[in-house]
Amino acid sequence: MKKLAISTMAVLLACPAFAGINHPDQGSSWQMWGMDPYVGLRGGMSYTNMNYKYDGNKESMTDYIFQGRAALGLEVCDTVRSEIEWSYFGKLSDQEYFGATAGNLDVKTKMQTLLWNNYWEFGDYKMLRPFVGLGAGVAFTSTERYGNLAPYSSEDKTRFSAMGTMGMTFDMERFAVDVAARYTYVDIHSGLHNFGADVGIRFMF
Repeated sequence: MKKLAISTMAVLLACPAFAGINHPDQGSSWQMWGMDPYVGLRGGMSYTNMNYKYDGNKESMTDYIFQGRAALGLEVCDTVRSEIEWSYFGKLSDQEYFGATAGNLDVKTKMQTLLWNNYWEFGDYKMLRPFVGLGAGVAFTSTERYGNLAPYSSEDKTRFSAMGTMGMTFDMERFAVDVAARYTYVDIHSGLHNFGADVGIRFMF
């Protein structure tokens, strides 16, 4: 976690320096197939609900967790952008479930996602624009189960994940600030649902 924080800080410090190389009137000096690349960093909080089955019974395990996201994308045109995004979610941990069956079962879940996201910005304002987005990809999960009457279990899975979002972009030419609300679904156990809000910054090159 410490190495991740240091790496993220280094990117935050480096991006404005690279983004500011070009004169604002000249546009991007580095393009890929005529599209402008960008990097994005986002962070926020989310509410997670995971439906977990044990011994024929199902419980909804909930928690409030931190989420951090890093993206590499391309602005296809003035209103459409596409990106690959890696996300890290805090540990989902809840206790005292299945009490009568397993003696207070404790299930801990760690998760990361790798998604391909596409966004559409709309509105006539140059600086302030709402947007909607959809994404799909995979989630990498690790689940541990403890219980006084249940055997220890640990499993790592790679499963399908999908994301839907809506928010607002504050476009400052060389960088943009995004405020977004997101819903992420992961196909593990009997379904994991994550509802989050985050603030991010994108640096254009």
